[in-house]
Order: sequence, then C-alpha cells, then structure tokens
Amino acid sequence: CAALVLNAEFPGRGIVRAAILIPWAIPTIVSAKMWQWMLNDQFGIINVVLINLGLIHAKIAWTASADTAMIAVLIVDIWKTTPFMALLILAALQMLPREILEVAKLDGANPWQIFWRVTLPLIRPAVMVAVIFRALDALRIFDLIYVLTPNNAHTKSMSVFARENLFEFDKFAYGSAASTLLFLIIGLLTIAY
Repeated sequence: CAALVLNAEFPGRGIVRAAILIPWAIPTIVSAKMWQWMLNDQFGIINVVLINLGLIHAKIAWTASADTAMIAVLIVDIWKTTPFMALLILAALQMLPREILEVAKLDGANPWQIFWRVTLPLIRPAVMVAVIFRALDALRIFDLIYVLTPNNAHTKSMSVFARENLFEFDKFAYGSAASTLLFLIIGLLTIAY
C-alpha cells in the first residue's frame, strides 16, 4: 500500500519518499531503545497519547506484560521494516511499462481491475523477493528483541534462544542446535525460492 502511494504523482513526492525511509535508515539498536522509552509504562509517550485519546484508562507496561510484549515487538518491527518492503515494491512499480497500463485503461478496465489483473501479476516476482527478504529478516531477528524486551520469555525468537543457551546457561549443545536449525530453515527457504 505504501509503495502504491509513493508511486503516485503528487507535489512533494520526493520529500515523502525520503521521510518514509527514515525508520529503515535508523540502526535497529537505536530504534529499539527509542521505542523502549516511548513504550515505558512510567514516562513513555505512547501511554500519555492513548490515555488522552481515551483509548486506554491506565498506563500499560507494553514491553513487560505477557499480553502486550509480543504486540509491542511486532509493531516496532513492522515500523522498522515496512520502508524496505515499500522500496522494493516501489522499484518494481517504477519498472512497469506505462503503455500496458494505458492499454488496460483504453480497454475499459477500472483502477481496481488494472491493479489485480495487470499490475500485481507484473510485479509478483518483486513482491516474492520482498516477502522472502522479510521472512529471512523475521527469522533472524535478535537485536530488536534483545534491546526492547530483554529477558522476556514471551518475546523469545530462535536467535535470542540460541544466544541465551550459549552464553547465559552454558548449554552449548542447545545453543548450537538452535543456531544450526535456524540456519537450515533460512537456507531451505532461500533454496525453495
């Protein structure tokens, strides 16, 4: 959706494109720490805004609560990685031959039909590459979880599990097995594509 908006022509498009890439350009550790402060239950701005809007009635410990910790990680990860996905899909949209879209319009297709029957099939390979990149990135996630929700059993990824077993519990077999399994899963996904 973001890529479709960025592909449209409007005044200030270059500025919007640059601004939308900012979350992706910020190092993950920095963005995780920033979000950790914003989600803090004592002084975080997210609770203040949600209380002022009347959406919540009491402060929530977003990264500490078992009910909200994974949601917080997902929101931050989506905020961080969506610009990269949009950039890949935008590149595919920019490569589309304009003549094909114009012919579809002349043949009487509405914008919805043009998207589903012309645009999407043509950009499907780029979308698949973007999905594979995102899946691989999601499988190997470590730094965001490690900084945003340290020592939280409810947000443990395979990478966090492997590190925890290797360095904190001295269970080298478990840590090595988890790392190897993660490597094999990523390898199989890559080969399957």
